[in-house]
Amino acid sequence: MSQLVRSDLEYIDILSPYDGRLVGQVSPTSTRAIVEAVTRAQRAQAEFAFSTPAERRRLLDALASAIAQEAEPLAQLICAEVGKTIAEARNEVRRAQNTLRLSGDAATFLDGEVLHCGIVAGGANRQAVITYEPVGVVGAITPFNYPLNLLCHKLGPAIAAGNAVVAKPSPKAPLAAQRLAELAIETGFPADLFQVVHGGASQAIALARAPIDLLSFTGGPAAGLALKNAAGLIRCLMELGGNDPLFVMPDADIEAATRTVIAQRYEIAGQSCAAIKKLYLHADIHEWMLEAVVEAAKAVRHGDPLDPATQMGPVIDALAAEQVGARISAALDQGARLLLGGPGNGTMVAPTVLADVSPDCELFARETFGPVISVRRFDDAETAIAEVNAGEHGLQAGVFSNDHAVLKRFARDLHVGGVMINEGPDFRAEHVPFGGIKGSGLGREGVRIALREMSETKVVID
Repeated sequence: MSQLVRSDLEYIDILSPYDGRLVGQVSPTSTRAIVEAVTRAQRAQAEFAFSTPAERRRLLDALASAIAQEAEPLAQLICAEVGKTIAEARNEVRRAQNTLRLSGDAATFLDGEVLHCGIVAGGANRQAVITYEPVGVVGAITPFNYPLNLLCHKLGPAIAAGNAVVAKPSPKAPLAAQRLAELAIETGFPADLFQVVHGGASQAIALARAPIDLLSFTGGPAAGLALKNAAGLIRCLMELGGNDPLFVMPDADIEAATRTVIAQRYEIAGQSCAAIKKLYLHADIHEWMLEAVVEAAKAVRHGDPLDPATQMGPVIDALAAEQVGARISAALDQGARLLLGGPGNGTMVAPTVLADVSPDCELFARETFGPVISVRRFDDAETAIAEVNAGEHGLQAGVFSNDHAVLKRFARDLHVGGVMINEGPDFRAEHVPFGGIKGSGLGREGVRIALREMSETKVVID
């Protein structure tokens, strides 16, 4: 049985965000077929639950090796369906291999513990043995921006913990996920242990309502809330985006900070959940660094993502570009200064820099998926931190400074899931916990912690 769940419904055309050419097609999955897929996954997982950590590791290592052997075709596919540059796509393929291998390693360390019970009356001769068991079937819903690696961040820990996975990738970029499922079959995954269904919001709701045991979702907060309500009383892991700041203090390495701003804001045309959305420049270095950022942004080459010289491709579709353009225009109406770029043409939005952005405008107050740097000047850390903490998101933040006391203050006072020191908020290591607070999500990803999140704790007292 194929691990790609098909139906007889009409096809979804996958178009290149850059030139509109047809990249591929997928068939949307009916609600009935989704439930049937989950039922098959339950049967497959019931047997796989008794696999050993070594067996799970072998499966994940084999899949990582298959990705390595097909690295360039996968990168070309991601480049075509997402519009990220070929260099960015190749990096994603590399990271996906790393995610799977780290998951396999972590499978061998899903350790329990033994606790003595003598702390309570009658417990002197008793001990509690704590172990971790698979949760069951994981429903995995992924976005368009990292179609391979974000799926591996759900698949790897789930398999390492002994679970089955039914995944629904974004209808805007489902082809890499489809190929991953084919590679899983080719490398010996048990039938139905990893299946892929296709479609949009209705299919996502259908998967959430199916008899899964855990829902892992990466996407926006409105969709996350709808899915959580649909899922009911099951565990939900949700990464819901961020409106991530970078603070630059007067003693910072301005050149390093500028490089980080350009690299982390214009990566995949600004469509990363932890990308630098808000740039806070201290008054003492504001004009100097602002000029440096503008000059560096002018040098960013944007165009055909397949051209190795291109540093930034298009946004995912025309609707996304229109939203970014509308937010830029509204910010200008509210007093912002346009220093570079502006609303684009079609899906091509030029690298853009705005200064004196009002904290109340939509461009600044809400997560904006596009290549726009919104700059705020600040005089003291306390005020800037309070402004960020007042927002609805709390994913990650970055701080550039060499003052230990200042860094400790930012790390302590920022209401976010992660603080990156002399680094931008978009930095991530695959095995480290990743996620946010407030509107940025529930639970954490990152191989080691996700393995526990996707397991049930069992206590046996003897």
